[in-house]
Amino acid sequence: MTLSLLLVLLPVLLIFILLVWRRTAADVAGLAGWLATALVAWLYFGTAPRVILLSSLSGLVASLPIALMVAASILQITIMQQTGAMARVVAFIKTISPANQVAQIMLVNMGFGTILAALGATPVSILPPIMLALGYSSFIAIALPALGYDALCTYALLGIPVVVFSGFTGLSVAEVGGYFARYMPVISTCIALGMLWIAGKGEMLKKGWLAALLSGLTAGFLAIAMNHFGLVTITGIVAGLGVVLVMLVYLRISGQPIFDRGALNEKDLAVEKSMPLWRALSPWILLVLFSLLVNAPFLPFFKLTFSQWAMPLEIIPGAPEKMRVLWQAYTWVLVSTLLALPFLKSNRGLLKESISRWLKRFPRPMLASGVFFAIALVINHSGKAADWSLADPMKNMVNVLAAAASQGFGNLYPLAAPYLGLFAGFISGSEASAIAMLTKLHLSTAEQIGAVGLVVAAASGIGGGLASVISPAKLQNAAASIDRIGEEARVIPLTFVISILITAVCAVMTLIWAF
Repeated sequence: MTLSLLLVLLPVLLIFILLVWRRTAADVAGLAGWLATALVAWLYFGTAPRVILLSSLSGLVASLPIALMVAASILQITIMQQTGAMARVVAFIKTISPANQVAQIMLVNMGFGTILAALGATPVSILPPIMLALGYSSFIAIALPALGYDALCTYALLGIPVVVFSGFTGLSVAEVGGYFARYMPVISTCIALGMLWIAGKGEMLKKGWLAALLSGLTAGFLAIAMNHFGLVTITGIVAGLGVVLVMLVYLRISGQPIFDRGALNEKDLAVEKSMPLWRALSPWILLVLFSLLVNAPFLPFFKLTFSQWAMPLEIIPGAPEKMRVLWQAYTWVLVSTLLALPFLKSNRGLLKESISRWLKRFPRPMLASGVFFAIALVINHSGKAADWSLADPMKNMVNVLAAAASQGFGNLYPLAAPYLGLFAGFISGSEASAIAMLTKLHLSTAEQIGAVGLVVAAASGIGGGLASVISPAKLQNAAASIDRIGEEARVIPLTFVISILITAVCAVMTLIWAF
């Protein structure tokens, strides 16, 4: 049992060492982890090579909603940068509440950041330059965007993490959405308070606790409401807009100016004249409209694109992957980008340069997204013969982990689950990947100790989302966007403590709800 457990953990430890000690890129570390997983599954657990290869292929297919979304969103952001649309957005944000740092932090990082993440954009790429332009230090400009959307990370990419969770549990998005939403009011508020602590320690907390409370509770209860109305996949958009609206009302009631153009310099004024704001925002405006069309339950398009046109692709017998190409967010990100080109006044030269930059940017992040799904599927199907039968349950790596976890933690396992998610999210850099890696383990372990498996597995997903603020890849992305590569190393010690504390809150809630 001890040897089996060590071998199961070997690929994870290898990835961890490569990322932290060797500072290896996420895609390279993931490939090494996949190779180690495949060898352990084959040589020790007796998994048929055919099962390993087909499981890996199925994992890559399962990752496409994330991987293609990464590619599509990078293309959209690249085009917006090349056409000057992003500079115009930055100039606008600089005018919002420049005199009130607390409201500004909530508006930009929790409000706007959550909307960006929900639409498939990347807050850690877009927001650091904005924060720096607003006068914040590079340390804060790196840390806050990585933390601000964490609580609603479950609803990023039009709710893809929830959809992935749905696929691994065999339940509908509506059935599993509530297990995530119940955590949101508390966790979102903790995130808001954590941002204030990073920005100004106790003094900022004293000054801004009410704004943080309003922002966190607004985002959290909107998540619950969206689940109640069957709109889980657009939760991030609505929650982000809700935070923005609440902060604007807060500024109005407290008698503070909402907009102040005095913060604009000559360059900003020139950018402002070069393009109307609606043109700059046109890709996201179109994306919001399409997202609402294909997700609104009172319209026929969700049932059509999600259920009737599911486009199942069966690689593993009896477990088809539903492609849902016409529902997936990456399709509509691409469509909205193409339709916005005339509004952005993109010409052949700008488009050619954008595509050239995109071709350099997207392959490795896309590979990193896929390889961790491949690892998860190999682990899930380990020990199986070529006919996909499992003669000995203890030859399955998930069962080995579940047995060890139930014996080691017993009824306290729900306390450990969010931290396992945090660890998996740190390794893979994605909540969806963490969900793919651990959901089967949590369901199996919970069954052995008599806990509610969906609560435990959802809590692990929350932990995976909280890992964004300590993910080397994401923090380095944020640092690179303001030409401060290396400064992310200074950020991690503080954000690590914050992530541990917020995960502890999630763990206590899980222990209460799991039995």
